[in-house]
Parts: sequence; C-alpha cells; structure tokens
Amino acid sequence: MALSKPGVLVLIAAAIVVLLAGWRVLFRSKPAAPIVDDPRLAPGVTMRNVTFRSQALERDMQYRVFLPENPSKQKLAVVYLLHGGGGTFRDWSNYSNVAQFAASDYILVMPQGDYSYYTNFALRPQERYEDYIVNDLPGDVEARFPARTDRGGRAIVGISMGGFGAVKVALRHPERYGFAGALSAAIDVARRPFSWKRLNQSRAYREMFGPDGSDSRHDNDPFVLARTAKPALSPYFYMTCGRQEGLLAPNREFSALLTRYDFRHEFHEVPGGHDWNQWNTQLPALFESLRSSSATSAVFNTTSSH
Repeated sequence: MALSKPGVLVLIAAAIVVLLAGWRVLFRSKPAAPIVDDPRLAPGVTMRNVTFRSQALERDMQYRVFLPENPSKQKLAVVYLLHGGGGTFRDWSNYSNVAQFAASDYILVMPQGDYSYYTNFALRPQERYEDYIVNDLPGDVEARFPARTDRGGRAIVGISMGGFGAVKVALRHPERYGFAGALSAAIDVARRPFSWKRLNQSRAYREMFGPDGSDSRHDNDPFVLARTAKPALSPYFYMTCGRQEGLLAPNREFSALLTRYDFRHEFHEVPGGHDWNQWNTQLPALFESLRSSSATSAVFNTTSSH
C-alpha cells in the first residue's frame, strides 16, 4: 500500500532521528584521560598548588610551589620555573628532582604557561602571557609567600619553550631578574620562517609573534634583543644544550652573540637529547651557578631581611 505524502515525511523524520542518535553514540567525545600527577617531593620541603586570577589573561591560572618547611630567614629568593611546549605546571615537579633545591631556602614557582612561548600574542591581544609571567604571577606569589621582591631575589629558568621564555623575558625586563637559566632553549623560534611542512606550527608562531619580518617578531627575538640590551644591566645567563639536539646550533650561535656583546653568561654543551633525563642531570650545576658563582653572588643571594 502506498504511503501518503505526510506518512513519508513522518518516516523520513523518524529515520533522521535514529541516524542522529546513532551518530552521537558513535562519535561522542571520549572521557578525558585522568591527569597523572606524581610530584617528586624532598625532605624538608612542602608543596602548595595555587589558583589565582590573572588580570593580563582575564582568567584563572594555576601554579605549583615548593618551599622549605622551616625557612631560615623571613624572606626567600624565588626561582620561576617555566615548562616546555605541550607541558603543564606539574612538569617540573613530576619529571625532575628540583624539589630538593627548595630545602636550601628557595621558593620554587612552577606556573601554567600553556602553548604560548610566554609571549604577548601579536595577533590575539587578549593572550598576554608575558604580562602574566612578569607582573601577575610575582604579584600573587609575593602576596602569599615569604618571597623577596627585589631584582636580586628573583631568577627565571626554563626548558625548551620555557628556556626561550626565560631568556626573552629576562632581556625585555632586566630590572626584574638577577639570573636567567635556559636548558635546551628553543632560542631561535621567533625567527623561524613560515613552513608548509609545519603549517599548524607556523600558524601558531604567526599568532604569537606576528608575520615574518614584522616589528613584533623582532621585539620577541632574543637575537635582536641581545644586540640592543645593556649587558651591564642584564641578568646573568646560564645556558645548556644537549649534543644530540637539533637546537644545539642556534644555542651555540646565541652564546657567541652574548660573548661578543660582553654579557655575563656561561654555556655548556652536555651529553644527551631533548628530554627530562638530560635536563634533570643539569639542575645541580644550574643551582650551583645561581647560588655561588662569583659572577652572580653579588646580585643573587638566597635570603634577605627585606
């Protein structure tokens, strides 16, 4: 028996409903994988997680803190530890033994940086990650913890993307930091040209730094910044890179530039590749340089009565 036109429409509508229901079941989002968080603690060190409102980003941001359980002085020097691309504020605590250095009267601060290169985005002005790191984060840390507020009581250190961020931020704000450390820094990222083979990456770099050759690119390029900075007023730079890394050549080039312009710095080529095993191995030497190097001891001491 032939169906009337209204009947056909009803059947079609019912079929569409069934198909849509099946489609939703088939392609519904999978539950998010549970967050793995296994921080490596150390004797005499306590850990705190903080969520605060960033004025620069206009949203809540998180950071993790290691600090001594029983600090010897009223105010402590602060080391800001920046994670790499694809990482989170948990990385430094989960993949390295950095907590042990908090026992020596340091406050270690590990902020969430997203995939930002710790930069105020050129083409997305609402994404002001540099302002968040330089202004909002220290403001919150210094309000909550017994942190020093002077330049000599602040250091900034990072791995990979964070290494770029540490160097770039220290060059752009030398009055804020007495020491900058970079392990396997992606130091050349702001000058990398557009590449069809790395289309998504190139698009992301364009949003962060602006088009190739633009003023915003130059303003965020450590190679350009180092040529116009005043070495005598700049922090001490501590840099390393693994001999098996593709980043070795640009790091060598940047170290040579620092030497040419008489920046106080050291650069070490070390065994290994671009991974936490290599970076973890370098931490004792980095903190020794921070703590006791004759080049930095005049500006960076762990404790102060300020």
